Amino acid sequence: MCGIIGYKGSKNASEIVIEGLKKLEYRGYDSYGFAIKQNNSFEIIKEVGKIHKFNKELPKSNIAIAHTRWSTHGSVTKENAHPHVYNNIAIVHNGIIENYQELKNKLKNHEFKSETDTEVIAHLIGESNLPFEQAFKETIKQLDGTFAILAINKDSDQILAARKGSPLVIGIKDNDYFIASDIPAFLKHTNKVLFLEDDEIAVINDKIKISNIYTNKEIKRKPMEISWSIEEAEKNNYPHFMLKEIHEQADIIEKINQKRVLNNEILFSNLNLTENEIKNIKRIVLVACGTSWHSALIAEFMFEELLKIPTEVEYASEFRYRDPILDENTLVIPISQSGETADTLAALREAKSKGAKIVSLVNVHGSTIERESDSTIHLDAGPEIGVASTKAFTSQLTMLYYLTIYFGKVRNILPLQQIENRIRDIKLIPNLIRSILNNGKEVLECADKYYLKKNALYLGRGINFPIALEGALKLKEVSYIHAEGYPAAEMKHGPIALIDNEMPVFFIATKDNRTYKKVISNIEEVKARGGIIISIATIGDKEIRELSDFTMYIPETSYILTPILASIPMQLLAYYIAVKKECDVDQPRNLAKSCTVE
Repeated sequence: MCGIIGYKGSKNASEIVIEGLKKLEYRGYDSYGFAIKQNNSFEIIKEVGKIHKFNKELPKSNIAIAHTRWSTHGSVTKENAHPHVYNNIAIVHNGIIENYQELKNKLKNHEFKSETDTEVIAHLIGESNLPFEQAFKETIKQLDGTFAILAINKDSDQILAARKGSPLVIGIKDNDYFIASDIPAFLKHTNKVLFLEDDEIAVINDKIKISNIYTNKEIKRKPMEISWSIEEAEKNNYPHFMLKEIHEQADIIEKINQKRVLNNEILFSNLNLTENEIKNIKRIVLVACGTSWHSALIAEFMFEELLKIPTEVEYASEFRYRDPILDENTLVIPISQSGETADTLAALREAKSKGAKIVSLVNVHGSTIERESDSTIHLDAGPEIGVASTKAFTSQLTMLYYLTIYFGKVRNILPLQQIENRIRDIKLIPNLIRSILNNGKEVLECADKYYLKKNALYLGRGINFPIALEGALKLKEVSYIHAEGYPAAEMKHGPIALIDNEMPVFFIATKDNRTYKKVISNIEEVKARGGIIISIATIGDKEIRELSDFTMYIPETSYILTPILASIPMQLLAYYIAVKKECDVDQPRNLAKSCTVE
């Protein structure tokens, strides 16, 4: 989850790694540090807190490594901040070394200055009598767990890098080399990148040499160009990335529509599944975490309702602990914004080992999940910097909707007229989102009225139940208000005991011919017990307004697309409440954007 960056080249490495850490701070922001090589010595700087507050001038150099931390082993202190140094070696690390205690026990008479699992790596390399590169390789072979590691030596003009389970990407610009956890760290300088694979090391000096740790075989790999622009990774006059990314959703879905539809034909040209394989899918399993898990729950409605394919949604973190039953006629869909989520990657590997077909949804091109999948559908949402996911969520829903219709056509289950109608519906969504954003005053009023509440319930039925979960998650993530999402009917099986005149209860109460009347009954149950009723309703619905203490409206759309529109006021409400409470919206406490540890 931590962010690491290294640079070697013709520019001032200190400036580049400071700038890069600020771009990586969404990965962790407990503490940070730098190791800057000058002649045959290091300048080591460590600080507790957030890198964007750092304003000291660092010495000039052409080689440096840096780290922003999301703590796992050891509390938040300067001593536990990276880099860790021993003898001539300085290292930064993202991941968890599971056998670090066993390795420490072997290093007799060594004095350790931190509580971290990472420091042992510097000691193992630094105590070796082997040349730097060989000592680095031999150390890496001893490590169990996940890691992305950068190391520099006082006596060498190299950066050494290795990865297993944690991402590392190399940026190339002429004779300048950047290596980091994620592309935005150096996107200002170059969009030409190389991705390291598991069990590979890179030696960076005047060129790059990549080899396998165990075979020593050199690996030739051509750089790829990333289509993201630097503007997409900037705030562009918005006060926070989260608000910017909420407002980007209409344009993103519009671009997806343009890319995926031509003359009412849905395009998935890179989907590595034959028509026969699509027709032979007997079961779909979606694996994901967090917000992506909520999009998977909505996809379950889509797949079962429109395709009539039995579908299951699994927490990726639990998937492999019970010997799941899979075969070649099972389609497994891992969903991950970063494409590096450790639990989702582990679930993917479990499914692959059992012969299932893998089609992943990821936002980051070249990510590990993409490289290990049979096929990948890119979200095309651009870099999402805010820790609380917004635009990636609605992009996931849009892509899953298109995948459903595409499968429906191939399997001859959706009539042509229905396909055309559903394409028409999704093409209307961008302007409907814009109308919600342009009338955001009521959401702001709701935030002003209820931001001091300590607890909240979010309730929905049918396809809107996952939006209740997502709304509660957003509120928890950015405002630190305790909130729970439930199916509205389940309220009476326990949570109704919490209802009093201090409890806001958010209902997704949009009009449909399936659950609307039932939701009204649930509202009446809360009203009878004095709860505060806040509803998301369809424009023009006076009945809901009369029952509610506060109502936010969204335009009418098809049942299956309602979650996209309903999520927008949920996102805005969480944002405005967090701002009112003066919370750090883009970097909520204890969280990180990409969960690359288990």
